[in-house]
Formats: sequence, structure tokens, C-alpha cells
Amino acid sequence: MSEISRRKLLHTGAAAMTAASYSRILGANDVVQLGVIGCGGRGRGVMRTFLSTKQVLVTGLCDVWGDRVAAARQQAADAAGYSDHRKLLEMRNLDAVLIATPDHWHARISIDAASAGKDVYCEKPLTLTIGEGPAIIRAVRVNDRILQVGMQQRSGAHYIKARDEYIEKGRLGKITLVRTWWHGSYYSFVRLVPPELKTRPANLDWKRFVEPVAWRDYDPYQYYTFRAFLDYGGGPITDLFCHWLDVAHMFLGEDRPLTASAVGGICIYDKEGSGRTAPDTISVQLQYPANWMMTFESQLLPNVDDGGLEFCGTEGRLYITRQGFEFTPYERRQPAGSGGGRGGPGRQLPIRPPVTNAQTETVRAEGDLTLAHVQNFLDCMRSRKLPNADVVIGHRSAQACHLATMSYKEKRQIKFDPVREEILS
Repeated sequence: MSEISRRKLLHTGAAAMTAASYSRILGANDVVQLGVIGCGGRGRGVMRTFLSTKQVLVTGLCDVWGDRVAAARQQAADAAGYSDHRKLLEMRNLDAVLIATPDHWHARISIDAASAGKDVYCEKPLTLTIGEGPAIIRAVRVNDRILQVGMQQRSGAHYIKARDEYIEKGRLGKITLVRTWWHGSYYSFVRLVPPELKTRPANLDWKRFVEPVAWRDYDPYQYYTFRAFLDYGGGPITDLFCHWLDVAHMFLGEDRPLTASAVGGICIYDKEGSGRTAPDTISVQLQYPANWMMTFESQLLPNVDDGGLEFCGTEGRLYITRQGFEFTPYERRQPAGSGGGRGGPGRQLPIRPPVTNAQTETVRAEGDLTLAHVQNFLDCMRSRKLPNADVVIGHRSAQACHLATMSYKEKRQIKFDPVREEILS
């Protein structure tokens, strides 16, 4: 694809015969008919959020394990059930799909859904590899579809307030470093396989589950704890860092790094001789064109601070989590004493220590982030405006994560052309 074609695709889409010609135009009071693809814990949780809006009827359910379809039917008793998403997409009474499968299925299902004239809410990360992104963007734009990626901070009121009131108004000064961390996410990566999965259940389509990647015989640990394997996802980098990285992209207006470096490993966890490949301990560094850095640290022990971001600027510090944020300004003062010499008394350089806690500005989060994000998606289905976490945004945040994962796997720094979106070395 030429650079001109790529830019046109990313920024303006394409005009062509579209699946929208046979999709339903929603009125303000029309109920959205939703299909859920991936009925595990996250899929059922987000489905409950959709249903809580009272604007959605779940008409189709799809999962490679029949027990999960049955579990989802407890909330959508009349929904049709499938093990193959292509059959669900043939339903004519379907306006949108929620994709909550493992990462290695996101691209194919998103493309198929957009081509079938369905709007898409896809859990993050949007892609498993960098190369999948442009194909999804093309399918969404050519078919005039709405695609929202489940990076719910984009719709969080306190995140938007922090960006507008502190970042965009320059209250932090020049931001040089964004520190991010997420520790103790034990359950997603090292949970034990339940007895009913030790042997493949008759109603679990393993062939379908493993189809996008290289064949291997049924492995209950790979199925049940897919995040522990880099064939299916990016481990903590795409499962955890992706959220915080996207907040930094949202706040600072840059979403394509120049370099990526990552080191880590499987330091302590390897339950049941699983052969897991995703690290349980990782450290990442990204460098961006506007001369700022972002770091990420993660390990699975629950004995350190859970997760958050810290924006470090010349005029202050902004600490933000899903629970709220704190802004601490710096004050200028001259050191006492006189004289000269490097670092000695009388050095007339500004020192900016934090002020007292009494001068820290604190804002607590209100409302449900996922609910706000789902509502934004539903609103955009009707208005046809770009959602808060549009397909290009989702591609760029996943892309930055993939660069870090590549650095970890190849044990080298990755250099990236942010304009052409090409790996240089």
C-alpha cells in the first residue's frame, strides 16, 4: 500500500458499495439488536452493561464452548446460540456485535462483522499483530461502520476533565515523562484450570478456537488462560498497558512512538508446567516524537500499588487512576546561602519540590466507565459520528503495544517510522 493510499484510508475512509446499504438506520427510540461473540466472563459482563441501558436486546450469542452460551442465556433467554461467528452474522435482525473473544480472533471477526453491515464494539486490544490494523480500518471505513474499542477511559468523565483542565491548559508545563504501572493482575494469567476442562468437553470446538494460529492439540491451560501465551495475545503489555498507554495518547495527542524497548521474563509463575510464554514481570520504555517518554512496569505479585499513571511536567505532577486523580503543582524557590561552584551554595537554578498535600487538587471518579463507553457507542450508532475510541485510535494503541512486545520477544530496541508506520530496525 502506498503512503498516499494509507493516509487516505486512515483519515478519510473510502467511498464504495457498502454493507450499510442493507443495514438498518436506527431512530432515536429504536432498540439496538446485539449479538455477543465471546461469552466468557468479560463478554457476559459487558453484555450486562449493554442490557442495563434499556436500549439493547441481545438476539444472538456465540462461543466455541457451549456452556458459555448457556451461561449467557441466563441474561438473554431468547437469543439464538452459535459456535461459529459467521452464522451469527447471517442474522438479519442484528444491528451490532460485541466482540469479547481472545485477542487472536479480534481482527477476523471485526472485518467479517463490518463487511456484514454490523457496527462493532470490540474489547481491547483491537489486533494481535501490527499488520492486522489497516485491514480492519479499511473494512470499517468502506462499509461505513462504527467501531468502538473497549478502552473505556476515553469516555470517563474524570479522565476528560483531567485532560481538559490540566493537560490542555498547560498546568503541568512541559511533560517529559509518563510513568505507568499495573501490578497484581494474577487471575488473568495464572488461574488454575477447572476440572471440567481438564479433558476437552464435547461441546467445546477446539479446532475453531485455535484456527487463526498454528495447530496444536487441545491444551486446557492454553484455552482457559490464553493471556499466558503470546500466540493468543501480548500478555500484560496488551492486556494492561494498553489501557494506560491509550490514556497517555489521549492526553498528549501523540499515538505513534519512535522507539520501543522491553525486558522481562517468567520469573516465578509457571503453574502445572503450562509452558506459558507471556512474561509475568515486564518493564517497557517508549519514546515519542515530541520528546517525551512513557514507561510501564508490571508484575503479578499483589504486594505493591495496583495500577495508575503519573504525568511528570516542569510545573506539576498529575496522578490518575480509575478512582480519580490528583494534581500537585511545583513551586519555585531559591536555595539559601551564597557563593558559587557546581551544585554548591548560591547556585541560582530553580528547584521545584512538591508543595504540601493541602495544596494538592483531588477529583474523585463518578459513574461507571464501561457504561459511559457503551453509551457513547450506542449514541454513535444513531448519529454515525466517530466514537471516542474509534478504529484508528484502537489500531494505534495496539500498534504501540505490539512494538513493545516485539522488543521483548526479539531482545532488542525497535525503531519505528511514525509517519509511514513502518518498522525501521
